Amino acid sequence: MGNAKRKSAAGQVIDECLGLRMRMANRVVTKLYDDALRPLGLRAPQLAMLALAEERGLLRQADICSELQLDNSTLSRNLDRMRSNGWLEETTGEDARQRPFQLTAEGRKLLRRAIPAWSKAQQQAAELLTPTGVDALRSFVRRQGFA
Repeated sequence: MGNAKRKSAAGQVIDECLGLRMRMANRVVTKLYDDALRPLGLRAPQLAMLALAEERGLLRQADICSELQLDNSTLSRNLDRMRSNGWLEETTGEDARQRPFQLTAEGRKLLRRAIPAWSKAQQQAAELLTPTGVDALRSFVRRQGFA
């Protein structure tokens, strides 16, 4: 009897866990974007960072982490790659202790080239999620105060 209850509870986790479902959905959707951007040498988080740099001008690491919900190690890995590829450059800010980043001319050019691939992936993701799913996702994000 105890094993049946544990198995049932374990089965419930596998079949119903919202966290697991969210991770699965995230992987499927992220793969769409990454596949579309791969020919350009980009991944979805890097495109988001390029777009944020274009919109904001100077970016501090803390701002990027906050706006894109990235952890420091993911951000550092992406920043290193993007700097070495010449897409972002470190610059000086008002506070000498901070090292903000800005988009380079090469980064702007890459962003312009990436937008059509992003648009295609965006359309595919919206079709997968359905209008109801897209609305639910946007509502969730707004309620969390992210956008």
